[in-house]
Amino acid sequence: KQWLREKGLAASAKRDDRESTQGVVALAIDCPTAAIVKLKCETDFVASSDGFIAEANALAELVRTKGESAVGDRAKELEDLRILLKEKIELGDVIRLEAASGNIMDSYVHVQGGRGVNVVVVEMSGATEELAHDVAVHIAFARPKYLKKEDVPADVVAAERATLETVTRNEGKPEAAIAKIVDGRIQGFFKDVVLLEQPYAKDDKKSVAQVIGNASIVRFVQVEIG
Repeated sequence: KQWLREKGLAASAKRDDRESTQGVVALAIDCPTAAIVKLKCETDFVASSDGFIAEANALAELVRTKGESAVGDRAKELEDLRILLKEKIELGDVIRLEAASGNIMDSYVHVQGGRGVNVVVVEMSGATEELAHDVAVHIAFARPKYLKKEDVPADVVAAERATLETVTRNEGKPEAAIAKIVDGRIQGFFKDVVLLEQPYAKDDKKSVAQVIGNASIVRFVQVEIG
């Protein structure tokens, strides 16, 4: 039995240079704590298998209860899974969140092929569970990179502004008007990447900031396959 396992481990090591672009994103949530674990593999077939999904779920619950470093407790189970499924299997994102006292934490899991592929957890203050869930759904499909404008690094804004200036100039706009045009287009950039500035998915005439009103989004996490 030990010889068979050693042989399996040797075969597993040979797969280390393969691409693991498929997988599952597992969520364990029981407010005030939540955990997201991405478990990666090579094929859609393995990603959809019961044993693979069960291992991802077990890892997520372990992280939620014991912390991010606890994934090491299941190293043997992961090795056994690699031997059994004969694919490169590795951990991706491992994230644990704990909401502050009185805050709401909610989530959304987009399922494809029987497994989670796009998971969002959001923490809000002064919000209902329904609002927090709706915001999580919005995030899943709008894919913001930042919570508020101030979170966008200055070098990212500068690079975008430089690109927009080049594009605007190449369009033949009058030189005197370029700065104003670019200012307008930068606002469009913020609407793409900043959660509070985005048009709300359920009512795109309003921004997310307008929809949440006096409530506030403390933070959000999104993890996807791909």
